[in-house]
Amino acid sequence: MDELVKLVSKKTGLSEEMSRQAVDVVIGFLKEKLPAPIAGQIDNALSANAVGGLGDLAGGLGSILGKK
Repeated sequence: MDELVKLVSKKTGLSEEMSRQAVDVVIGFLKEKLPAPIAGQIDNALSANAVGGLGDLAGGLGSILGKK
């Protein structure tokens, strides 16, 4: 998750604290709106031990949404 927070901070110019809050809000929203099996993968992808990390999560979401 730290990687995502740093990316948001870099791209938006927000402080790290504000970026972390924004990321938390978006992650919470996604968990509520996505089907349970996919929502459960969000925590796995954001954990420090995730093999593919955010790239795998983004690829999976793209496939679900019909993008390649």
